[in-house]
Amino acid sequence: MAIKSLRILCDVVLPEETIRVWDGSGGTFVDGDGNFYRPAQFTEDALQSIEAAINGEAFTLSLSLISVSQSAADDIWDYDETASVQGSPFIVKLQILDEDEQPDGEPIVVFTGEIDNLDVVDESDGRNINSMVNIEVTNRFTLRTVTNGSVLSDVDQRARAQILNPSAPDDEFCKRVPLMRDQTIKWPNW
Repeated sequence: MAIKSLRILCDVVLPEETIRVWDGSGGTFVDGDGNFYRPAQFTEDALQSIEAAINGEAFTLSLSLISVSQSAADDIWDYDETASVQGSPFIVKLQILDEDEQPDGEPIVVFTGEIDNLDVVDESDGRNINSMVNIEVTNRFTLRTVTNGSVLSDVDQRARAQILNPSAPDDEFCKRVPLMRDQTIKWPNW
């Protein structure tokens, strides 16, 4: 049996283009559909955030891409200045690779959300300029508030959840929470 590996692929669907990155260093990765993914490295905290988001625990996914070329980071910053990336879909996929490091089947979508905030930070170590792109992504587990601080109604939350995660089942959070108020906790009688 051949040993297989995984690639973490991220698609940022902007109004005019789609930015695709994969977690790792090396060359450009080409998926089964011929899409090109640029290499970037996630911080360890970002990988833990992705894991929590995949398990449905995260309401905001905070990612930091390090080792991004300065030109790519400048392009992202310039694009965000001209056309805001807030609200753009963000998709995390897992791609299984065969023993030749080629895509084996279709990638599995494990997280879908939309960009809430983006910033680019440049640091210099004297010889090189290193860029870091910080992205905050929200999904259907986001706190049920809107920008003015008011709480979403059940109907609004369901509609918002369908937009953010169209493939997910209907969000019944607001329906289930009031039912918990009437529940009685019964401890075992040893």
